[in-house]
Amino acid sequence: MRSKIVLFIVALVVWLGFTWPPDLSHLLVGILVAIFVAYMTGDMFITRPHHLIHPLRYFWLFVYIPVFIWECFKANLDVVYRVIHPDVPINPGIVKVKTKLKSDTGITFLANSITLTPGTLSVDVDQDNGYLYIHWIHVFNEDVEGATKDIVRRFEYILERIFE
Repeated sequence: MRSKIVLFIVALVVWLGFTWPPDLSHLLVGILVAIFVAYMTGDMFITRPHHLIHPLRYFWLFVYIPVFIWECFKANLDVVYRVIHPDVPINPGIVKVKTKLKSDTGITFLANSITLTPGTLSVDVDQDNGYLYIHWIHVFNEDVEGATKDIVRRFEYILERIFE
């Protein structure tokens, strides 16, 4: 029940952020939408609501945002280079990477961060063994350790401090 209450508050705050400045009609609709979202997905969203109290997690979230934007920018330049290069230097493949993240939310954030970064796409997750399968536009390392270092480590260090 606590996770549903936390999700209601988070959903309402996000709603109010999107509809600023608030008025009565937006507030009422936001409350209804937040109740619906909390009721439908509250048990799946937050399994450990007490972790949301720690302010250090929010600090790491604010550190993560520019890191993610920078990695997306670099990946966009890399993909643009590969597209406009006359020889189209790609070596696509699926690689297996290892993650230390254990929580569903942490693994989901990592997989989405990898997918949103151009040139990589999360294909599958083996949560029991801690592996992700990633389609990579240009495979530099086929071994698990090398691919993990190239793809996962840039996000995992920060996400571990937010979600674990």
